[in-house]
Amino acid sequence: MTTTEIAALKRSIGQLRQCLGALRTQYGDAPALRRLANDVDRLDIDADELAGTPPAPVRAGQAGKEGVIPVPDTPYDDSLWSEADDEGVGGYRGERR
Repeated sequence: MTTTEIAALKRSIGQLRQCLGALRTQYGDAPALRRLANDVDRLDIDADELAGTPPAPVRAGQAGKEGVIPVPDTPYDDSLWSEADDEGVGGYRGERR
């Protein structure tokens, strides 16, 4: 997450806290409100932990920022196809029986 996204997350958690405060005046110390407050506390802890975590590296096979995966134009090494069969056709390179 970027710092902007983390800031938005923290702002949303703050808004949840404010809503819980308003609900507490109406419902008092209801068990459901205690559970919600616990959930908001956990969200805050997890957001802090995430803010200190470096972003995950891009895994192989994922597209870059442009969404393009480069494929080389060079021919494949023929040894990749040694002992390979074309399914349902017979041997490689049109061998016939």
